[in-house]
Amino acid sequence: MEIIDAVQRRRDSGSEVFSLCAGEPGGGAPTDVRERAAALLTASEPLGYTSSLGLPALRRAIAGHYGRWYDLDVDPERVAITTGSSGAFVLAFLAAFEHGDRVALARPGYPAYRNILRALGCEVVEIACGPDERYQPTPALLDAAVAEHGPLAGLVLASPANPTGTMVDADELEALSGWCADNGTHLVSDEIYHGVTAGTREQACAWSFGDDATIVSSFSKYWGMTGWRLGWALLPEGLVGAVDALAGNLALCPPTLAQHAAIAAFTERSYAEADAAAAVYREHRRLLLDRLPTLGWGMTAPADGAFYLYADVTERIRAAGEPDSAAWCRRLLAETGVALTPGADFDAVDGTHWARLSYAADSAVLREALDRLAGWRV
Repeated sequence: MEIIDAVQRRRDSGSEVFSLCAGEPGGGAPTDVRERAAALLTASEPLGYTSSLGLPALRRAIAGHYGRWYDLDVDPERVAITTGSSGAFVLAFLAAFEHGDRVALARPGYPAYRNILRALGCEVVEIACGPDERYQPTPALLDAAVAEHGPLAGLVLASPANPTGTMVDADELEALSGWCADNGTHLVSDEIYHGVTAGTREQACAWSFGDDATIVSSFSKYWGMTGWRLGWALLPEGLVGAVDALAGNLALCPPTLAQHAAIAAFTERSYAEADAAAAVYREHRRLLLDRLPTLGWGMTAPADGAFYLYADVTERIRAAGEPDSAAWCRRLLAETGVALTPGADFDAVDGTHWARLSYAADSAVLREALDRLAGWRV
């Protein structure tokens, strides 16, 4: 967020900026969603509160989406609409875990998992996941974590993951789901980047292996609706009542306008537009991988999905005489106008010499940024 703030200050000053730091699709919401929102704003129908778990029509539409993509028969009563995936994580963690529970996360990983869990009083067990594990947890790593820390109440799994973009395939997800079932560990599966994949790994849903997991997803990535602040969770039967009660107290209901408009995310035209955007990200990924040799970076995580490249920039940091990637990213922005995200938030142990590049930007911005990154030598 500090880098995003610096980007905004640079823009406000009239300086050039080529932002590859935010995980935000550039195309925005599908046409049908925007048209539905515009119609709602000019209609006489009041946009009042909805039920705590969201509009029944939207919950039914999401359940139907799981039939379309995964051939799953989902009960709409087990769909909870939330204020972004962030709201889903808060509700899921509060409902599933008690103060002091141990919850495992992959490191590197999305920092909000760790920060929310710690704020709620959970003990976070970070599992170092490197290239040998494709930056994802494995049953063997979980066994080692239990041996060191004790039983795990939960595991938060992300596939595709932020910042690495790596995925677990169906066999790996089945093995992790089985491990959680055998060890009394509640699986929270972050699937918000589903639909945004490179096609190199199979996209799998945790409920394909049992509906005792919590699945978190969002309209932000595949449908490009970041600012609409709308997500959802698929809940185990035993957590529905708790999440309903918590949601009514914490936010009363998700944004009503966004909920009504999001029903139109499931039209054929909306799916087609979202698929077209995902195809652009795949082309951006190809362009980025082709240009990697010119950047002077070291090891990178496999970019299976989402729209990120997580890279070891140790040599570039040393060449610049900077102490870590945070300082290097600040200097990079100041001298080239290119904004990347330092790795320390994602990995407080090893991430100080890594950086994340988001290729969700406009194609012209990405190309110019890569030219500047390749040409910047200090």
